[in-house]
Amino acid sequence: MSALHFETREDLGAVLRARLAGFVRSLRDSGFKVGMAETSDALRLLQTPLVHRQDRLKASFRTLFCGRLADWKKFDELFEAYWVGKGVKSGVKVSGTSPRKGMKTIRELVDAQGNRQDTIAGNVERQPGEEDEETGETPSGRREGASIAENLGQIDFRKMEDPEALKQAHELAEKLARSMRVRLTRRDRQKRKARRLDLRRTIRHSIAHGGTPLELIRKGPRQQQLRLVVLLDASGSMNNYTGVFTRFVHGILDNFREAEAFLFHTRLVHVSSALSERDAGRALDRLGLMAQGVGGGTKIGEALADFNRWHAARVIHSRTCVMILSDGYDTGAPDVLGEEMARLRRRCRRIVWLNPLIGWEGYEPSAGGMQAALPHVDLFAPAHNLESLAALEPYLARL
Repeated sequence: MSALHFETREDLGAVLRARLAGFVRSLRDSGFKVGMAETSDALRLLQTPLVHRQDRLKASFRTLFCGRLADWKKFDELFEAYWVGKGVKSGVKVSGTSPRKGMKTIRELVDAQGNRQDTIAGNVERQPGEEDEETGETPSGRREGASIAENLGQIDFRKMEDPEALKQAHELAEKLARSMRVRLTRRDRQKRKARRLDLRRTIRHSIAHGGTPLELIRKGPRQQQLRLVVLLDASGSMNNYTGVFTRFVHGILDNFREAEAFLFHTRLVHVSSALSERDAGRALDRLGLMAQGVGGGTKIGEALADFNRWHAARVIHSRTCVMILSDGYDTGAPDVLGEEMARLRRRCRRIVWLNPLIGWEGYEPSAGGMQAALPHVDLFAPAHNLESLAALEPYLARL
């Protein structure tokens, strides 16, 4: 590969952003749990004077990316291998992300522009699946991850005919659920840190320990974790979307501690145990065995009636968001759906209805079942592509 040349300030920023994307990919391949939030924070670090101090930048990245002792032990070797070009032990996995011959180190990238920090500009957020480009030409600053976001993020799932593109969409949907969980968990922890100390109760509680305050009591009720309960429509009219939605739901169950999943068509099936399989292929196989009759008509009202009667009391608490993924075509009576939606609304905190048809030009929710359900829905949003699924996270963060 030929040596890199930097003609403009934008070139330097683009290459460093691409290198950062490749480094994050390397960390993920080595077992680190890194999401879009951590990647965005790392990009901000590269815009500070730390970029001129390799040791301090490494320490900052270590604090940002390492959440476990095992991560801490591996990080220095991965950092040195990727940014400095030093070798790593054979036991450490660096999958295709080591600096290629002729690729400049981070110090050389900065020196190429006369040590000017503001050249690392760019307000870029990492998208799921991003990584640095693997080409035999001089990098142009475009990232493979950005290309994936552009090519797949805005494409309606029903228009994906290429098997490879559909496979990538499935994988990105699952990674998207994982990234949502990382961001929401960080926000929950920040909220809990903000609770004030209850000095009176702390002192009173310490009497049993001879006056030593072994436990700090904080004011306010303990915040429950956000729970997601997903109801997925698997009827024939949803065939073009069921595959991606199933992978998205699998990602939710695989990463959210508080989550339940149900599939419905002509009847309701509790599928949390099937989709909790770590291996997505095995999970889908188990799902197929459990959900006999998938692809037929749908009776949303009757499915919700079964859910309200047999499952709601067990899976719903005060901070539960019920997420319904359906096109709203119901072969049952609309008034039944309306009554069951009202009953469900009284139990949970929010109801989100994700309808892939909203992304279709000229769509209006004129179906009788959809009209009956809408008065009880807090968020009625599209779900026809990856971008629409990603837009759900800020809403969930406010619950």
